[in-house]
Amino acid sequence: MQRVCFLLKVRTDRLAEYRERHSAVWPEMLEALSNSGWRNYSLFLREDGLLVGYLETEDFAAARALMEATGVNVRWQAEMAPFFEALDGQAPDASMLPLSEVFHLP
Repeated sequence: MQRVCFLLKVRTDRLAEYRERHSAVWPEMLEALSNSGWRNYSLFLREDGLLVGYLETEDFAAARALMEATGVNVRWQAEMAPFFEALDGQAPDASMLPLSEVFHLP
């Protein structure tokens, strides 16, 4: 099982709405994530907008590709895109590259 952690940046003027949207994720989106192999998926949000994502999957590239092929993900990403801003000079979607794991306590 691959553990994946990634960073994104939510606009600070949209933090409350971002939290609200994620308190009621569409059932079709939840089903698509599960069917695409996303497990133990969590998002953590700091007050300055730094968003940390964590998930477990057999193959992150394959899980992302499966999600990108779903209509519900296309709709969800279109609605979520205005919430994000560049992080470290990279476009928001480019920031979803996994961080390198340097330690794990099993």
